[in-house]
Formats: sequence, structure tokens, C-alpha cells
Amino acid sequence: MMNWIEVRVHTSQEAEEAVADFLLSEGAGGTATWDSSVLKKDWDTPFGEIFALAENDYPDKGIWLAGYFSESIYGDDLLRRIEEKTRGLAQFDLDPGPVTIVTREMSEESWAHAWKKYYKPVRVSERLIVKPVWEEYSPSPGEEIIELDPGMAFGTGTHPTTTLSMKLLESVISPGSTVVDVGCGSGILAVAAAKLGAEDVLALDLDPVAVEQAKANVALNQSQNRVRVEENDLLQGIDRRVDVVVANILAEIILRFVPDLSRVLMKDGTFIGSGIIRQKEEEVVQALSDAGYHVVERLQEGDWVAITARS
Repeated sequence: MMNWIEVRVHTSQEAEEAVADFLLSEGAGGTATWDSSVLKKDWDTPFGEIFALAENDYPDKGIWLAGYFSESIYGDDLLRRIEEKTRGLAQFDLDPGPVTIVTREMSEESWAHAWKKYYKPVRVSERLIVKPVWEEYSPSPGEEIIELDPGMAFGTGTHPTTTLSMKLLESVISPGSTVVDVGCGSGILAVAAAKLGAEDVLALDLDPVAVEQAKANVALNQSQNRVRVEENDLLQGIDRRVDVVVANILAEIILRFVPDLSRVLMKDGTFIGSGIIRQKEEEVVQALSDAGYHVVERLQEGDWVAITARS
């Protein structure tokens, strides 16, 4: 049986998704997060035990974000690249946090099974429930289940930028909607759009690892008939018009494709942007305004902001 090396990075909540991307792009077989904020958060779950967790497992501030690497690719060069990439987030106005890195060796069985007890079904919006594949959950009328395998995905679907996106999607998706998900990552927003009634969803990501993971999650949720996943650089070359464009991505990246929205969105279409750190919100809103869009809804959790905009 193969042994794995757990590379655990002490970073900030706002850097979580970016650092998870770094770990996965470097070859991590999966990631896990210990976020100090969950100890104080009141989650709406069908099982009270989901966050009855041991405080000693969590940092006093920020998060521990772990990536799991096979012994064949682990080494000092890997650790150096992860540290450099994490510290480099400061140039995007993301606080990288302490950037302390610790490692430990663990068996494949320990990695694959021991952490599963921490993940239970979680309601992320009025209708959407995210649940790990190994848990049972009987939906009530109107509820839609999104299945995830957190061990091999980009997280558990409960990061604030993701939950804010899904809440806004729920308010704008109607049966038959057409959607483009820019920078789709795990594909969870594309799947959510399909579960909410979207008829045709195009999920785009430049990272081939993300594309394959998104395809796996689309298949896991039996959404292949509504969701297509393609490797693409933002909205470049997209010549179709859709009802909704959604992007859970850094503000700097949103700014790069705002000028393309008028080409891709229907005249009365909707843009949903998340992954926007509060300090960058005004810049994004101004860019949207310059492109002829105005904000019609805004949600915030912590330092993260998500907005809905229309022309």
C-alpha cells in the first residue's frame, strides 16, 4: 500500500481556494481544510454532529489547508514552490497568512477514510444541499442534492464564495435557462445551475486538472445531458449568447473578461460574480458599470462579496 505525504499549509480563509488550486496543480491527490471559523458558525445541517469538532484540530486563526502527495513526487522543490506561490498571493491583495508549512507521512488508508467523519450533508441555500457521496440524505420536496467526493475534489462546496454563488444562482435560474460558468473549478456551480433547472450549461476552465475534476463531478451528479465541460481561457472564442454568466474567481480575473459579457450575455441577461474580496468590490462594480451593467443584488460573508448585475 502506498504512503502519502500530507503537506499542511497555515494560511488565511481568503487564500483557501487559491492555495487549494496550487496544491492540486502540483499533483496533490486531494485536499482537506481545517477552518477555525467553523467552530463558531451556526450551520443549517440535518445532523447536529457535523461541526461538533475537536478545537485542537484547528488553528487559532485562519486555516490549515492540506494537500496529499504520493512519495514519488514529494520533495524539497515541491515545498519551495508551494511556499512561493502562497506568499505571492499578496500581489493580488489576498492575505496569504502565516504561510507555515508542516508535513507528515500517512498511510493511504488513513488519508482515504479517517477524515470522512467530518463531512455531512449541508444546506447551502434554500433548495440546494451539498452532501458527500458516502452519506445518506432523503430530500424534502423542492430540495436538490449535489453529490461531492471531497477526497478527490476541490473542497466540500461550503466555502463562502461558493455558497454565495449558489444562493444568487438560485434567485436567477429558471427552467430552461442557459448558463456559462467561467473558471468552473470543481464544476459545482455548473451542477447547481442544472439542478436548479438550467437546460444548457457550459462550464469553462483553463486548468486541465479542473476540467477533468468538473467532468467527474458532472457525471457523479448525472448532469451530463445538461452540462458540458471544456478547457478554455475565460470567455475567449465563446460566440453563443446565454441567460446567465457566473464566475467564482478572483476579482482581477473578473476584470479581464467584463468587456466580453455584452458579447455572451442576452440583452436582458444576468452576470453573477463571486470570489471578490471586499477591498476589490468597488473596482469590479466600476468595471461592470463602464460595460453597461449595474448591480441588482449583493451578498457578503466575512470579507467575501458576491454580486448580481444586469444591463
